[in-house]
Amino acid sequence: MTSRPTTLGALKASGYQRRSIKDELRENLVARLRSEEPLFPGIVGYEETVVPALVNAVLARHNFILLGLRGQAKTRILRQLSELLDAEIPVLAGSEVNDDPLAPISKYGRMMVEEQGDDTPIEWRGRDARYVEKLATPDVTVADIIGDMDPIRAARGGHLLSDELTIHFGLLPRANRGIFAINELPDLSGKVQVGLFNVMQEGDVQIKGYPVRLPLDVMLVFSANPEDYTARGKIITPLKDRIGAEIATHYPRTAEEGMAITRQEAWTERDGRGVQVPAFLAEIIERVAFLAREDKRVDRRSGVSQRMPISVLETAVSNAERRTLLTGEERVVPRVADVYAALPAITGKMELEYEGEMQGADAVARDLVASAAREVFDRYWDVDDLESVIAYFETGGVLQISEMAAADLCWQGLVQVPGLEDAVRETPLFHEKDRTMSLAGAELLLEGLAAHRRISRAEGGGFTRARPERPRKGKGGIGGGSPFGSDVFG
Repeated sequence: MTSRPTTLGALKASGYQRRSIKDELRENLVARLRSEEPLFPGIVGYEETVVPALVNAVLARHNFILLGLRGQAKTRILRQLSELLDAEIPVLAGSEVNDDPLAPISKYGRMMVEEQGDDTPIEWRGRDARYVEKLATPDVTVADIIGDMDPIRAARGGHLLSDELTIHFGLLPRANRGIFAINELPDLSGKVQVGLFNVMQEGDVQIKGYPVRLPLDVMLVFSANPEDYTARGKIITPLKDRIGAEIATHYPRTAEEGMAITRQEAWTERDGRGVQVPAFLAEIIERVAFLAREDKRVDRRSGVSQRMPISVLETAVSNAERRTLLTGEERVVPRVADVYAALPAITGKMELEYEGEMQGADAVARDLVASAAREVFDRYWDVDDLESVIAYFETGGVLQISEMAAADLCWQGLVQVPGLEDAVRETPLFHEKDRTMSLAGAELLLEGLAAHRRISRAEGGGFTRARPERPRKGKGGIGGGSPFGSDVFG
């Protein structure tokens, strides 16, 4: 293996050719496209929408912005851009701005080359050090982004304040020859946005009004909420005009895409214990998010992050894990009751409109779970075919299923309901040799009947005859109000 050059002379002798950051990204992207390597591993559902637009922006050498609501993988995409950088690049040793040894832009770098010539020491900087990210907040200053004169440095070095050697560089100059990402761009003050505009317009920075010119070589990428990224919002028009591409992100288009993301991101491995999530339960959790995004009680401008189903699945598995720790069971198999136990993971991920606030976040979340369970239930059963099950409850029958009870104990109670076991047996949800999985399917049947208002679900997890629906204020949304009645959950 050939050793890397450690001096400027050795670097020249190696045949090193300098290129701009945008050319570097473009050429590495072209190589990946030709070799058919994955461009953004782990990004699901963007193959036909966002990824082609990103590829076009990089091929065109454009700065770009990702516009989308929270939880749409914007930051993750920006960070993965660093994978298109070279593994390492040479920089002048000690340079704060990644000076190219063949064309340094800082006074420090130019002085080094002038004084030491071909003996100037060279360092190699990895791709991770060339990606700089900043979350925009109103208190971010020009000094944070661009830089400022440092009086202490001037005094120690005996320099005038106007001397370039007194500059304390901000994040942007330190990202020279790399990628500079700003999340939530409109949250920057107008003064800072003007500074960025100057970089994009003139290709350099000016500090404290002194004639300091740094022709930065940087790829600028941003993210923002579409609601803020307008002329009426908090973005200055000249900066907006200089961004080459506006790429809209989106939530998963199908439940299958959402489930793939949730399965990929959720932590369900529990110290080597056997965790088995029924496919129908994973779909219920995903549909809760889909329904919330369409529910008029939930603020659509804020969005419902993909983090919701991830958190709900993790919490449901945790509740099932708690049950096995108490009962001594080996396998962790979450049921619908465990999704209700994960309500805090739902309510914390929604911003409600006035109507939703009147009903309460907990009631809205229960409606969403019930509606999701009903949609999945309808694929396996027809309510009219379950009259024998319904009749048991209508004649005063009660079934008590505690979410903390062992599977065998719950199954003993379920088989006492006429027709229930047979109804589960007729579906793929029944497992002859796996009572725990069969129990999860049976509980879905009961939840579906409760969601259809043919029986009632009690607060402790039991099921009884259907209760008369009480009128309630602000009834509406996907769930059309709680299917359980306001007196069930208190």
